[in-house]
Amino acid sequence: MDPLLLVGLFVILFAAMTLLKAVRIVPQARARNVERLGRYHRTLKPGLNFVIPYIDRVYPMIDLREQVVSFRPQPVITEDNLVVEIDTVLYFQVTDPRAAAYEIANYITGVEQLTVTTLRNVVGSMDLEKTLTSRDTINSQLRGVLDEATGKWGLRVNRVEIKAIDPPKTIKDAMEKQMRAERDKRAAILNAEGQRQSQILTAEGDKQSRILRAEGQRTAAILEAEGQSRAIDQVFQAVHRNDPDPKLLAYQYLQVLPQLAQGDGNTFWVIPSEVTSALQGVSKAFTEALPRSAATRDEVPDTSAADEEAAKASEAAAEAVADAQDAESPNGPRQLTQKAEEPSPFPDLDRKPSEAER
Repeated sequence: MDPLLLVGLFVILFAAMTLLKAVRIVPQARARNVERLGRYHRTLKPGLNFVIPYIDRVYPMIDLREQVVSFRPQPVITEDNLVVEIDTVLYFQVTDPRAAAYEIANYITGVEQLTVTTLRNVVGSMDLEKTLTSRDTINSQLRGVLDEATGKWGLRVNRVEIKAIDPPKTIKDAMEKQMRAERDKRAAILNAEGQRQSQILTAEGDKQSRILRAEGQRTAAILEAEGQSRAIDQVFQAVHRNDPDPKLLAYQYLQVLPQLAQGDGNTFWVIPSEVTSALQGVSKAFTEALPRSAATRDEVPDTSAADEEAAKASEAAAEAVADAQDAESPNGPRQLTQKAEEPSPFPDLDRKPSEAER
């Protein structure tokens, strides 16, 4: 092969490589630092950039987007001498590619170590209970310290979050027992409160029901008494308005006497002495001639109907007298019906009235 051809091919290849080294394309939200002869020259911006080959040195790209870094759990001792494992998450962003490349060798490692030391300083001044309930306070303190320390590194710490706080297993068991006891206590208190409210409501209901029942009974008694009072008043007014004679009262008196012996426990009862006078009055009522009016004076009376009424009245009076004698007799009651051969105690009732008496 011709040496001149080989030299030409070598020159063309070298020119192509030089051209490729001179053109650098940087993606969006990325940055690349350029050193010229070992000294920082400039930072390449996103897009097409040209450098001097073999003189300018282009460093790897630096991501300018917000980055999320999760650090492994770190043991931290609290104020009450308990070791807890704290897992943190860091949100940061590179704002100055030059400072991030030249102010610190590895900003990820620097941020991690700074987070651990700050976390131990913050948590070391808190006890376990406060540590578990003060995550927002710990996050704000960590963010303030990290943002101030990483500012010269060209970083901006946006957020620091505590992902997990793991106390020792024995502490977990004790906390679970305490939590269970607290819940049992609240459950017992709520149960007692419910029973108390139930008893109070039940007592209030019984009280109201008794009050309403008593008021109803009182109203019913008042209405019943008023009704009886009105009934007695009406009967009294009717009796005085009609002006009954002693004969009618004697007949009503005899009608009430059989009701005295209707009770099951009435094995002995006394006949008042007024029975005889009442019977006499009834006998006179049926034997004496009633006064006639002018309208009925000329009419001829029905003697058969009068005789039947007199006979019925005589039988009723005889039965009443027999009941009275049985009650007064020491040998006990006797037959109410009279035999045919025994004389009638009321001969005046058995006698038929004459024409003149009628």
